[in-house]
Amino acid sequence: MQFFKLHTFKNAAVNCDCQLFQLSFFRFFATTCRAVLLPRFGGPEVLELRSDVEVPQLKPNQVLVRARAVSINPLDTRMRSGYGRSIFEPLLPLILGRDISGEVTAVGTSVQSLSVGQEVFGALHPTAVRGTYTDYAVLSEDELTPKPISVTHVEASAIPFAALTAWRALKSTARITEGQRLLVVGGGGAVGFTAIQLAVAAGCHVTTTCGSQSIEGVLKAGAEQAVDYIAEDIELAIKGKFDAVLDTIGVPETERIGINFLKRGGHYMTLQGEAASLTDRYGLAVGLPVATAILLKKQIQYRYSHGIEYWWTYMRADPDGLDEIRRLFEAGRLKIPVEKTFPFTQVREAHEAKAKKLIPGKVVLELD
Repeated sequence: MQFFKLHTFKNAAVNCDCQLFQLSFFRFFATTCRAVLLPRFGGPEVLELRSDVEVPQLKPNQVLVRARAVSINPLDTRMRSGYGRSIFEPLLPLILGRDISGEVTAVGTSVQSLSVGQEVFGALHPTAVRGTYTDYAVLSEDELTPKPISVTHVEASAIPFAALTAWRALKSTARITEGQRLLVVGGGGAVGFTAIQLAVAAGCHVTTTCGSQSIEGVLKAGAEQAVDYIAEDIELAIKGKFDAVLDTIGVPETERIGINFLKRGGHYMTLQGEAASLTDRYGLAVGLPVATAILLKKQIQYRYSHGIEYWWTYMRADPDGLDEIRRLFEAGRLKIPVEKTFPFTQVREAHEAKAKKLIPGKVVLELD
C-alpha cells in the first residue's frame, strides 16, 4: 500500500528535472528524480549526479519534500571520505545531505502538523542513508517545521542540523538556565555559533574561543568574551568557572582545558565522540563496545576527580528543539550566515571548495 496524500494541480506545470507520473486530473507525483549518489568513499570526484533515482514510497509518518536548498555540513564531507565506514559501506550507494528547505509535496497518512504545498525546513538524523542531496527528500514529520515567510530557502537550509546539535547539548544534556555561564570552544563554526545564540536567548553569559576572523561575528551574536585561540593563552585570558562547556573541537588539549574550567556539577560536552572512529577501526562488533567502555570510564573518572558530567553529544531530531529554533529564527535571534551558494549540479565543485578550505563559512546548494 502506498501511504500518500497527493498534491492536485489544475492548469499547472511542474518545473523540475524529474520524470513524473500524471493522472487524469492533473495530479502529479514524481517516481524518479535527480540525486547526488556516493557509490564509494573518496574525494569530491566520486560524487555522481544521476537523474533516474527512485523516489521511495512514504511510510505513514513521513513527508516528501521538494528541495529548494540543501546545505553542506562537515558530516557530509567526512562521510564522503569514509567516516562511518563500518555503518555505511554495506549500504552504498548513499545520498549525502542532512539539511533541507523546500515544499511539502506529499505526506503519509498519519501526518497531522504539515500539509501539501507548505514551505518547510528541517534536518535528517546523522545515520540516514537517503539524504537531502536530491530533488525529493523523505523526512519524518518530527524532522520538519514550517519555514518562516520572512527567510529564504537558502537561509533556512543553513540552520537546522547545526542548531539541533547545539540545542541537544545545551537544552537536553546540560539543561542550561538563565544566569548560567557557558564556554563554547570553537564558536566560529556552525554548531558553536548557534550554541552562542541559543545560550544568549536563554539568558546565559557566554564566553567563546575562535579564530581571529570570527571574533567580530561571535561578539555580535551575543558572546561577552571572544578569545583568539592562536594569539592568546586561553587559560590566562578566561577568568572564572563555567556551568557548561561545549567543545566543538574535541582534541585532548581542549578537553583538558574545558574540564578544568568547569564548576563542580557542570557539564562537559564534546562533538568529537569516539564511537564512529572506533567502529570504523575495529568493526561494529568490537568497536561499539570499546567506545561504550571508554565513555563510561571517562564519565566515572571525571565525576570522581572533578565532580562534573562528561558527554559525547550528537544531533538528534527533536520536535521541541526544532520549534524553538524556528521561533528564534523567525524573530531574527538565530541565524548562520551563508558564505556561498552553488547550483545543485556543481556539487563536486562545492565539496572541492570545502575540502581545500577555500570557503570557511556555510555553503548551500540551490535546486531549481
